[in-house]
Amino acid sequence: MTDDDVRDAIEGGWREIDQIDASLARGEIDETGWHRAVLAIVEPAYLAADTPQGQSGHSGDAVRWEQARRLVLDGVDGDGTFLDVGCANGLLMESAHAWAAEDGHALEPYGVEISTALADLARRRCPQWADRIRTANALGWQPPQRFDYVRTGLDYVPEARRPDLVRYLLDHVVAPDGRLLVGVTNEELDRPGLAEALRGWGFTVAGTATRPHRHEAVRRTVHWLDGQARQGRK
Repeated sequence: MTDDDVRDAIEGGWREIDQIDASLARGEIDETGWHRAVLAIVEPAYLAADTPQGQSGHSGDAVRWEQARRLVLDGVDGDGTFLDVGCANGLLMESAHAWAAEDGHALEPYGVEISTALADLARRRCPQWADRIRTANALGWQPPQRFDYVRTGLDYVPEARRPDLVRYLLDHVVAPDGRLLVGVTNEELDRPGLAEALRGWGFTVAGTATRPHRHEAVRRTVHWLDGQARQGRK
């Protein structure tokens, strides 16, 4: 059993999410109700935040934001389009664009966000990319194009639907020679993590990047899965 302080470091708000998951498991709500209940927690908190980082679900400042999120770029090995699933206020779109440039890559950012209010905020914050930010549930979304790099979290869907989200993004959103970036995920040290789960669901993990977390029992990770054409080049 994971200690509460470790769970707090891994995922803020886990107690509330556990209650929503339990309601879904008991049949008191359906999947649409699950999304509605999660948004009722996330949306007000993000919109009330007074920093760009807070509006994207991060409690730290700009320095800690980079420490926590930049490892996403470890899975980027060239130029291309970059879709942020669950883009919130668009901060990761902006950050990935800038960090990639520092690494010598040109990324053109896009976003999809299930919350209408957060998608509108992202469009206001990033007017240069306003027409690239869509409001939709990524699981079932029909994108206008496929993307070279797609970054997603898995907490955007109920736990039982996480393998479906990964498969859907690979089959319908990631370009055939593209890459799916899963994370940033906080994982407890010395316990099976997301890579093991992905393999258990039948996916091949092409690469993993890790960084230390402020909590000594936790690490930050990003895993990436390659599209079909990219796999075929190996």
